[in-house]
Amino acid sequence: RARGMQQSLPPYEVLPAEVSMEDLPRSTTVLLEEPPRPPRDHLVWSLFTTLYGNFCCLGLLAFVFSVKSRDRKVLGDYSGALSYGSTARCLNITALVINIILVVIVVTVVA
Repeated sequence: RARGMQQSLPPYEVLPAEVSMEDLPRSTTVLLEEPPRPPRDHLVWSLFTTLYGNFCCLGLLAFVFSVKSRDRKVLGDYSGALSYGSTARCLNITALVINIILVVIVVTVVA
């Protein structure tokens, strides 16, 4: 098995005696990869939705999913954090739309 690995290596050439390693150019290639951006957890938005527009507990549910998303992000599970974060965002949007509709209805009835 060790012989097969040695045979797969490319052949090398011996340097001539007049060439030294110091005369040869040296180069180093460094590849830098940008770390993935952590997904958003929408925690502050969920907190405000919970405090100011908690229609049918949608704000509370959004807050729970935001906390779960933050926990997943801390653990390094970005796909789970993205899933919980998008659920929190959808719940926040739904609560916001329902609250806007309720405000418009109340203003229309009062006026």
